[in-house]
Amino acid sequence: MPVALYVVLGAVILLVLWAIYVFNSLITRRNRVDEAWSDIDVQLKRRYDLIPNLVETVKGYARHESVVFEKVTEARTAAMGAKTLKEHAQAENMLSETIKSLFAVSEAYPDLKASQNFLQLQDELRDAEDKIQAARRFYNGNVRDYNTSLQVFPASIVAGGFGFSAREFFELEEAAARQAPTVRF
Repeated sequence: MPVALYVVLGAVILLVLWAIYVFNSLITRRNRVDEAWSDIDVQLKRRYDLIPNLVETVKGYARHESVVFEKVTEARTAAMGAKTLKEHAQAENMLSETIKSLFAVSEAYPDLKASQNFLQLQDELRDAEDKIQAARRFYNGNVRDYNTSLQVFPASIVAGGFGFSAREFFELEEAAARQAPTVRF
């Protein structure tokens, strides 16, 4: 066999090995993005589970604030039913605003603000909000790394050939992203 044939065969083998390596690394990054979204999803569900308890606690003190309770419930339902990343972001922004209005209602009820149950729920909600933000940063970092690996040459050739597509960042409105709902005492 001529030496040129060995060189070509060696080059083809190296090219195939390189393509396999790139493909596997893209799969790994995509799985990390999916795992990071799962972390966000867990924290969002935790938050959703806290909201009915919070509403019931406030209802016990502020029975005539039914419009606020309905808005919070509607926002929670919309957030739980969101399918796409964009729908999740919009629903989460709406939910954050309605929770703020619920906390604003509590300002008018000193007994509610002093309630141990209310204070505990408020702390748990604040903790959930903090964990959502941390999970969101983790997710967005993984999305950034994954999208970058899809766009760099020559890995973009393998990504395009196997149908890998970029993922969206999970972005909340600036006001919602900067502050968790709080109550001033």
